[in-house]
Amino acid sequence: MTTLFISDLHLDSGRPAITELFGRFLREEAKGADAVYILGDLFEAWVGDDDDSKVGKFVAAHLREVRAAGVPIFFIRGNRDFLVGPGYADRAGFRLLPDPAVITLYGKPTLILHGDLLCTEDAQYQQFRAKSRDPAWQKKTLALPLFVRKLLAAKYRRDSRVRQRKLKGDDRMLFEQITDVTPATVEAYFARYGVDTMIHGHTHRPAIHDVQVGERHCQRVVLGDWYTQGSVLRVNADGMKLEKL
Repeated sequence: MTTLFISDLHLDSGRPAITELFGRFLREEAKGADAVYILGDLFEAWVGDDDDSKVGKFVAAHLREVRAAGVPIFFIRGNRDFLVGPGYADRAGFRLLPDPAVITLYGKPTLILHGDLLCTEDAQYQQFRAKSRDPAWQKKTLALPLFVRKLLAAKYRRDSRVRQRKLKGDDRMLFEQITDVTPATVEAYFARYGVDTMIHGHTHRPAIHDVQVGERHCQRVVLGDWYTQGSVLRVNADGMKLEKL
């Protein structure tokens, strides 16, 4: 049996082929897994559990079928879907986890997180992250009419794209640096949680990295995004494989 890890699908109505690929992945593979972990950014944007999008309904229905097959599903919110709440979790049949969380993976303690917490050199984003995770800010935002929240989400995405283009144009090396993890922060998380394995997404740089933390040899697994193809980490008692779909 295998445990599956995915992240950064960024599902929305503009990429129906990827949404269908995800549905096929759930039908053909996830139903036979030990567990499924979704480590954030399942959606391109999520403005509240009253979201009425077809994509949201499609995903909830397919995840619910996996859960009905006896497979537990766990979800960590990302930087695009941090407003996913207990209402949608109940409809989709998954359990919300804190970010980060330590799980036992075939007898081995493993740290899982979305990954944006590791990108500490991007001070502007970290400020927004702290504000957007504040319960008072979220309550105020969710009180806005749905159409207003959709407009705000579209504006945030536009602003993010403009900022990224500017960073790439001004200093490509700086862009790569601040949008990737900070090595010292990674080591600090390994030391704080006392684990040898870390799994995260967010950076869209799929790879398995060896990390030396003091006397310990550790591994950091980065999940891939689903912009043009699928990406999944398959883990069992014998090891792990990071593969494309």
